[in-house]
Amino acid sequence: MSKRFVYTSGVLLLVLLTSLVVWQISFHFGEYAPKDLSQTYVFWAVSSLVFVLTVTLGFILFRTAFKLYLERRTNREGSRIKSKLFFGAFALSFLPVCFMVVFSYGVLNRNLNMWFTRPAEGVKLNYIEIGVALDREMRDGLRAQAALLASRPEVRALLDHGTALPRALLSGFLQEWRLAGVAIRGADGGPPLASHGSFGANSVTVRHSLDEGDRPVGTIDVSAAPPLDLVAARQQIDRYLRAMDQLRENRNSARWFYILMQALIGLFILFVSTWIALVLARQISVPISALLKGAEEVRQGNLAHRVETSAIDELGVLVRGFNQMTRELESNRNELDARRRFTEAILESIPTGVISIAADGSIRRVNRAFRAMFRAHWEAAPPRRLEEVFSREDAAEMRYLMKRARRTGGASREIDVRIDGQIRHLSVTVSALDETVTSGFVVVVEDLSDLLRAQKAAAWHEVARRVAHEIRNPLTPITLSAQRIERQVARLELPPETARILRECAATIGAEAESVQSLVEEFAQFARFPAAQPVRADLNEVVEGALSIFRGRLDGIRLTTDLAPGLAPVLLDPEQFRRVIVNLVDNAAEAMQESPVKELLVATRPGSRGTVELAVADTGCGVSVEDKEKLFLPYFSTKGRGTGLGLAIVNHILADHGAQVRVEDHKPAGAVFTIEIPVLIETAEPADAVPVKA
Repeated sequence: MSKRFVYTSGVLLLVLLTSLVVWQISFHFGEYAPKDLSQTYVFWAVSSLVFVLTVTLGFILFRTAFKLYLERRTNREGSRIKSKLFFGAFALSFLPVCFMVVFSYGVLNRNLNMWFTRPAEGVKLNYIEIGVALDREMRDGLRAQAALLASRPEVRALLDHGTALPRALLSGFLQEWRLAGVAIRGADGGPPLASHGSFGANSVTVRHSLDEGDRPVGTIDVSAAPPLDLVAARQQIDRYLRAMDQLRENRNSARWFYILMQALIGLFILFVSTWIALVLARQISVPISALLKGAEEVRQGNLAHRVETSAIDELGVLVRGFNQMTRELESNRNELDARRRFTEAILESIPTGVISIAADGSIRRVNRAFRAMFRAHWEAAPPRRLEEVFSREDAAEMRYLMKRARRTGGASREIDVRIDGQIRHLSVTVSALDETVTSGFVVVVEDLSDLLRAQKAAAWHEVARRVAHEIRNPLTPITLSAQRIERQVARLELPPETARILRECAATIGAEAESVQSLVEEFAQFARFPAAQPVRADLNEVVEGALSIFRGRLDGIRLTTDLAPGLAPVLLDPEQFRRVIVNLVDNAAEAMQESPVKELLVATRPGSRGTVELAVADTGCGVSVEDKEKLFLPYFSTKGRGTGLGLAIVNHILADHGAQVRVEDHKPAGAVFTIEIPVLIETAEPADAVPVKA
């Protein structure tokens, strides 16, 4: 606890007590003012407690209501239920307390009015009248008894002659009339001439005078005990009436004191109930607020959030259940994330294109292979719909497959798609995620162009082998027969014209046989192309070695080289790759024979995905879209001469090296042949490795 808090609390307490004292001094009670010092102390103590409780309760209520108001304005979690709990509990306590105070106040006023009414004073007057009547009647009886005693001759003899009375006379008279005492005196009122019994302070005594004419003879005093102690009863009634008078005078003070006590009790009950309401509201609202905050965190994706608030009973069970739920959700999400990353890694690493499509045809996600297939579409803004990737006819074909997949679960078809000016053979497989209309699709796209090209090349290899075999067998007899005809013509004597014709026919047969033989040799060479012997090489050195052949031989063609320095080493057969470059440069030179501008560019550069690229660009007539598909097939040529095996051999060599070649249009004219060659991944051996001796 800081000193600042202690000093502040002390100052506030001093100000509160000073204000209380000033309030007590300056307040005038009027008719409700206490009558003595003890009442003043009691009133001061009670009113001070009422004041302190009022201020404290008011401060608590104001502070709580203000905090709840601020919390509800800021839409803080649990503020509404906390407000309802607090004000509901306070109302449940406040209403009974108000009813109790009002009822007690009414009962107090009614009882006070009944206690201090006039009938109580009438009781006093009636009791006094009864006592007076009883005293009068008793005195009349005693006078009659005294006159009866005076009529006795013995008493007259005593008063006249002084004759002594018999002792049994007075005692018997007392017993007969139940008297307390009797005394007979002379006319002078001196000591009793005869007496019996006693005269008590509380007894009623009556004196009877005896006269003869105007001359007094004597007196007789008769005393009897009253049936009721009227004096004591009268004194008790007087004390009671004085007390009643005093209470009547203090009636207003008593009412005020009772009101203060009721206020004190009510405020104490409200204070305790308010405190209990705050505790209960906090015990309920704090866990609920924490749960609401936790639900919001979970909604925002923070599954690591835990409710650390302590709670009891069912709320504690709820908090523990929530934490267990979030732990399981976090574990499930981590597992799903791991699976998703694993799936994404697979999708991104496979060479097959995968695309996720919504029911309306919008593109949700594509993998790296699909983006590589349609690279031009992703260079600017990524497409959002199928129509932005495929042409209208191809998109219609895709939608047909999607409808079919909706009915059967999956559909496959091979389609030809024009991509970057080339016809690509694609195998498309569409799978519906669900049978509902709103479900999406997963489309798997596999580029079969290289596979088809390889299959065609393999088929042509087989054709070339069989053709070479089938032609070589009859070609030898034909050649030998032509030679024999020439020998026979020279040996026989034939007419000159006939001999000339036969020699020309034999020469033609031999020449054509040699031509067919050279063609068969080319077929055989294509069929049994030697295997590559790849070694670690520098692509720039291989390119420079191949271009050295064309020095001074490219008449009218401007040859430009752009070799990127520092290229990664590659694994290739230098001799076969020189042949590839020579074929590409030779074809480019042939394509520029009729071009007004003859420029040839040979460039190397780092490629993507661990490759280096070799590009041969010309400004010739270019390659049509239809010819790009057949360009690397054997015996296809656009020059009208030659065997058409040059680019087929190039494709075969690149396939042996794991390289790829693509043909693109060169701007503004011509074509670009781009070769992608995988770089060499070298494994460094430890420097301290010791060679093992055999």
